[in-house]
Amino acid sequence: MEARQIQKSEEARSQFCATERQVVINTLKTIVELLQHVLSDNVEVVLHDMSVPEKSVIALANGHVTGRVIGDSILAGPKGDVGFAEAFKKLNEQGTENSVIASYHTVAKNGLSLHSSTAIFRDSDGIPYAALCFNSDMTIPQAAYSWLSKMLGNETVAPTPAVSEHPHPAQVDTLMEDIIDSAINAHDKPLEQFSKEDKIAAVAAMQSNGIFVVRGGVNRAAKALGVTRFTIYNYLDELKKRKDINNF
Repeated sequence: MEARQIQKSEEARSQFCATERQVVINTLKTIVELLQHVLSDNVEVVLHDMSVPEKSVIALANGHVTGRVIGDSILAGPKGDVGFAEAFKKLNEQGTENSVIASYHTVAKNGLSLHSSTAIFRDSDGIPYAALCFNSDMTIPQAAYSWLSKMLGNETVAPTPAVSEHPHPAQVDTLMEDIIDSAINAHDKPLEQFSKEDKIAAVAAMQSNGIFVVRGGVNRAAKALGVTRFTIYNYLDELKKRKDINNF
């Protein structure tokens, strides 16, 4: 009898969290639609359903900023998005408070320099399930800064970012391969010569680009680095410890 009551309690809790998530997601969808008519067209607003990272984009305003569409993967977003790393960290932490990662720099797949902020939402069990992201195209502000700098005789001029002529969203597998290859090739030496620190640095680069939020990311990283998936988790724990020490 007691086991049955526990099972019913767990089912009720699961149902509560599912309902809670859906209510918040529906509300956020309405907000994204509203912002489409309020913000200038250089600000992208993206709502992610983190339970389906392979097709996480469920609401979108001004998707032309990064070239994304509804149904795109969470990996199709800007490079260097620290929101991904924050989301992964939150998966292993206690608490139900939502997180805001504000004012950081990212680069769109088409080369645009972006100013980004992310809000991560967690349910009553503390599990991240949605992310609301803002990405501002900084081309016009940088051009204005450059012009003003010249007018004022300031030699420090903000560089104009390069823009790809044919941006297009890539598939999840290709994005994951690109992230892994970039992290490994950054060391400019064969994988056989990688030290433990080299591998940890590569994992840090992969994490910063969100690969571990997507299903199969850990296994792919482990295969690419020639280690076990448990070693990848150990590296991630080590990175978290180092970050905690630096923030102390």
